[in-house]
Amino acid sequence: MRLDAWLAGAVADLSRSRAKALIVDGSVAIGGATIVEPKRPVKPGECVTIDLPPPVPAEPEPESIPLDVVYEDNDLIVIDKPPGLVVHPAAGNQTGTLVNALIAHCGASLSGIGGVMRPGIVHRLDKDTSGLMVVAKTDRAHRGLAAQFADHGRTGPLERGYLALVWGVPARSEGTIDIPLGRSLRNREKIEVKRSGGGREAITHYAVVARYGPKERPLASLVECRLETGRTHQIRVHMASIGHPVIGDRTYGAGFATKTALLPEPARSLVAAFPRQALHAFLLGFEHPVTGEEMRFEGEPPDDISELIQAFDAL
Repeated sequence: MRLDAWLAGAVADLSRSRAKALIVDGSVAIGGATIVEPKRPVKPGECVTIDLPPPVPAEPEPESIPLDVVYEDNDLIVIDKPPGLVVHPAAGNQTGTLVNALIAHCGASLSGIGGVMRPGIVHRLDKDTSGLMVVAKTDRAHRGLAAQFADHGRTGPLERGYLALVWGVPARSEGTIDIPLGRSLRNREKIEVKRSGGGREAITHYAVVARYGPKERPLASLVECRLETGRTHQIRVHMASIGHPVIGDRTYGAGFATKTALLPEPARSLVAAFPRQALHAFLLGFEHPVTGEEMRFEGEPPDDISELIQAFDAL
């Protein structure tokens, strides 16, 4: 195996591209000799050392990024996150994030429990997933909300509902996907099912809302998903695992791209050009961490998904 690929699999949270950069920079040695060639094969028994530079924390700056505020009080804020917006700063996304926007909007009132990089953040949505999020503005609110998300709504009122346009139609109109998930050993940026162990519990409940296309062989469907756990990419991986990946998901549904040719216009052109997974967090419910009031919010899909749904409705 080549050195950069081996490092990415051996070191937690180290991507292959980052491993390659470290090798080129002279931060990796084999048997005490610095290696600068990422393709250099690793042989059994060799001793590989890596000099990981310490992270340089950069406190996010406020940025004037528009926010769709659904609700706000002194303790928390609920926003409808647009697709394409990263939640918090990380490698490759140091600016232009939801955190930058929140700092500008809320000022110093954001909870600090999450640290300077994730102030007030108690849950997240993927960059290209749109929908409802709640953010804590005080430490008390942060603790209360974090406890609810950690419990996954099993003993409290927490609700998280998503709408997903998927290829085909699940055999059952409703069901539960209970398959552990974990990070892929081959590609650290992907999540995969772990049927034989090594994964974390992941449970998704789904129900088919609409079927699209010929009755005898529908081409796609609109599915409502409810989370009982909150793993990275959970809905995307779970739906792909039962053969119905989210439309537009180039990470977990690339093998279904050819099905686009089966669609009539305008659905065909819309799907071919769709830049993200067709996944929207439409429902968010929780107990207010300070007042105890049960809060429940629902939001319509953004224009891009609404346009897709209209096109499929016409099939």
